[in-house]
Amino acid sequence: MKPGIHPDYHTVTVHCACGHNFTTRSTIKGDRLNVEICSNCHPFFTGKQKLIDTAGRVERFTKKYADAAARAEAAKK
Repeated sequence: MKPGIHPDYHTVTVHCACGHNFTTRSTIKGDRLNVEICSNCHPFFTGKQKLIDTAGRVERFTKKYADAAARAEAAKK
């Protein structure tokens, strides 16, 4: 490693809005990092996530453009 070109890598305390605190290492300036969401309160990690109904969106899209496809075929004939 070349001396003098790398950023300072030091310990940082991360403070989440949910109240969870943990220590990690980072190149951020300062010794405290405030975040709004962490692995302690994020729905993906807690298992409280909701599944979005994408099937309804696909059906709505195909229904919307089915008429346009039928008109295009009728115009070809």
